[in-house]
Amino acid sequence: MTDTAAAPGPLRLPRRQIYLIIAALMLGMFLAALDQTVVSTALPTIVGDLHGGSHLTWVVTAYLLSSTVSTPLWGKLGDLYGRKVFFQISIIIFLIGSALSGLSHTMLELILFRFVQGLGGGGLMVGAQTILGDVVSPRERGRYMGLFMAMFGVTTVIGPLIGGLFVEYASWRWIFYINIPIGLIALAITATALPGTLTRIKRVIDYLGTVLLAGSVSALVIFTSLGGTSYPWGSPFMIGLAAAGVVLGVAFVMAERRAVEPVLPLHLFANRVFSAASAIGFVVGFAMFGALTFLPLFFQVVKGVSPTASGLQLFPMMGGLLVASIGSGQIVSRWGRYKVFPVVGTALMTVGLFAMSHIGVTTGEPVIAGYMAVFGFGLGLVMQVLVVSVQNAVSYDELGTATSGVTFFRSIGGSFGTAVFGAIFANVLVGNLASQLHELGISHIPGGAAAGIDNPTLVAKLPPAVHHAVSVAIADTIDRVFLIGVPIGLLAFGLSWLLPEIELRKSVRTNEPGEGFTPPRGRTSLEELQLNLERIAARENRIELYETLGHRAGLDIPPQSCWLLYRVADQPACTVDTVAARLNVSPDILGPGIAGLQDAGLVAPVDPTAPVDARHLRLTPAGEDAMERLVEARRAGLTELLEGWDLDANVEVVAMVRQLAGNLLADDQKMLAAAGMHATT
Repeated sequence: MTDTAAAPGPLRLPRRQIYLIIAALMLGMFLAALDQTVVSTALPTIVGDLHGGSHLTWVVTAYLLSSTVSTPLWGKLGDLYGRKVFFQISIIIFLIGSALSGLSHTMLELILFRFVQGLGGGGLMVGAQTILGDVVSPRERGRYMGLFMAMFGVTTVIGPLIGGLFVEYASWRWIFYINIPIGLIALAITATALPGTLTRIKRVIDYLGTVLLAGSVSALVIFTSLGGTSYPWGSPFMIGLAAAGVVLGVAFVMAERRAVEPVLPLHLFANRVFSAASAIGFVVGFAMFGALTFLPLFFQVVKGVSPTASGLQLFPMMGGLLVASIGSGQIVSRWGRYKVFPVVGTALMTVGLFAMSHIGVTTGEPVIAGYMAVFGFGLGLVMQVLVVSVQNAVSYDELGTATSGVTFFRSIGGSFGTAVFGAIFANVLVGNLASQLHELGISHIPGGAAAGIDNPTLVAKLPPAVHHAVSVAIADTIDRVFLIGVPIGLLAFGLSWLLPEIELRKSVRTNEPGEGFTPPRGRTSLEELQLNLERIAARENRIELYETLGHRAGLDIPPQSCWLLYRVADQPACTVDTVAARLNVSPDILGPGIAGLQDAGLVAPVDPTAPVDARHLRLTPAGEDAMERLVEARRAGLTELLEGWDLDANVEVVAMVRQLAGNLLADDQKMLAAAGMHATT
């Protein structure tokens, strides 16, 4: 493994510069997250303009596939050659893909350009999260990472609505064009505000494994998507695709056995929790993106609502998913049990799929909303818990790889889900449409409109009887898609019972609510563990913390004085005014606390004869000893959270915890708020 030393600390940057960098990183992640779902409500209109309805799911699949497969590679390249340059390269690739997608004139062009866009999106995701660790101190990182995760979850919910707004009031092309100004702003900020000397880590990149994995998955996804629609299943091209997928898959397995740092270590599958969680995640991703692709088509073509309205009508599903994901994460953190959530979640997901397989032209919107809410709530109960269960089941040195692995399978499941459901839709629709038209005594749609039957605008212009027949055919086809999804949901339900429940370590009960939404990340095991500890610190009550630390260190001083002791130690030869200026508070607020430290003999003026307001302060020998005891008390508290890991065998963890203990003693903003201190204007 590469986690052989504690990661270097963050750069010391002015707060304004940090805010600019965080804004740029969040813009980058916003773009990448939005483009996973924003196209869903635009698909019917896109297909109407570009035709090729049998390939509509590939507009989603191409992006998911390229972003998922490229993410581990982006992470390692950034570690090796510098994160700033590769984050900027990923922005540029993403913007090129966005511009070309907006300019597309055929479905093939759009699919290819979405693939390019996804390559950049993978780099945006992993780059934003790793750069955060370079520029933000540990005491603040948990808070900012929480913002990233919340933003990702909210973007998942509002993406379909934003797509609908652009389609209805501008053009579907603007769902891609809007990325350009936002991306250019992010590029400009990172170019000027982000230092060029970000952390580099010596890594071995598994290029062969990455290429073989991408080739195998791509061949199999294309096989499932084109079979029976564009090419007969038994055609030489389809047989060749299937054979290529299998051969490349076998080659990938052989390559991973020899790789120094495999992109997906095969021995992880011997862990029952990882195997079960990966399988469940694959099926959940399969169902989620498959449903998200066809529901907007149902609303716009069958129900005749606008793209914006179809985005709003997806809120019950996406809202239920977000609420359940956040809620289950919070409950697991407090309860310490997790198996019940995927069991109940997959059951609800299956019930939701079965219910949605009965929606039709006359089904009321409240009923459909209820069905979608059940389905979304079930998905949310599963997504958050899988990461927690895997982190709890693997050894420390596999923490980062296992975390990325389980989210990788969910994303790949989404790629297969959209492709398979798309192929089913295209094949079944032909027969259903022919059957409905036969009942009308006609063999084809009048006016040659058959090519645009999944275009809401064209369907609305058909004669009433034909319009009804087309709507029924599409509704019945979508019902069949969801019905075929029911056994897939039952498979996930069965797999959830195979997920072993192991008593949770305290340190993995802290996964940020909403993290189940994110794609694979490029964090190492040490970074993954450190982030969990930082999240704990972000939720601590600071007054109670310093009371406990003072008691453990044998100090009879108030909590505010414990905190100020570290501030003096952190800024040698400071004055009360300089400390106050650094904290942006009035010196009068800090005066009593500093006086208490002097009375306790922990702090003394460098020159006692200097004027009181100009005296530079230093720690006394007793103060230095007290500071050591405070750091040790903090370290001991953090170590207790790592129960279940053999720290003696992981010296880098011990070093990280000690460094983190010192950094976390000086949480300025939370301590000021807890102490009732107000910043000066």
